[in-house]
Amino acid sequence: ELDTLTVTDKNGNKIALTDLGNGKYSFTMPASKVNVKATFVETPVEPEAPVNPFYDVAETDYFFDAVLWANENGITSGVGNGQFAPHATCTRAQMVTFLWNAAGCPNVSEDYADFTDVTANDYYYKAVLWAKANNITSGTAEGVFSPDLICDRAQMATFLYKFAEGKAVGTSNRFADVTASDYYAQPVQWAVENGITSGTGDTTFGPNDPCTRAQMVTFLYRLLAE
Repeated sequence: ELDTLTVTDKNGNKIALTDLGNGKYSFTMPASKVNVKATFVETPVEPEAPVNPFYDVAETDYFFDAVLWANENGITSGVGNGQFAPHATCTRAQMVTFLWNAAGCPNVSEDYADFTDVTANDYYYKAVLWAKANNITSGTAEGVFSPDLICDRAQMATFLYKFAEGKAVGTSNRFADVTASDYYAQPVQWAVENGITSGTGDTTFGPNDPCTRAQMVTFLYRLLAE
């Protein structure tokens, strides 16, 4: 936008300008040539607020920014019909799909398709193959992935820890429901250290508590966007 505007006559004397508004000016032309000089500054452009396509997600919800971020970045588009279903529980299939989408949907060899409960027709098929190939999960038992099993907080922390290639942290464990021998002990401490979650209470992590879809995208948002 216009910053300064000056008009001078042939002798370098300034000529008075009349501001007509809307960026327009006028002056009385002298009996000589004139020199018009203008300087401009860049107009700051306010970024457009992301569009909220979900009628079950309100601006006052703690997960509002996380859900819109996840939608904008192709991590999830909801469950259909304008719904995100924030309070629905998140399954293991949904979890690995979120992570796969966040990774850019890479293709993986069919060699990793060794789960008897995952078929090529499943929407999460490629995501599960990718998660297996990258050691993000080995399933719940030999040859079993359990796609419809609810993803609890212990699994959430472990998925994210392996996805982020998290490093072991040396902080002490303050959670009475997490012991050093638990498979999720290091992932939980890593998640707390990195601000992904602070637990369900001062001394509880709630490893067996189910994760909702809203919680899951919030954890991802804290890991990848903040």
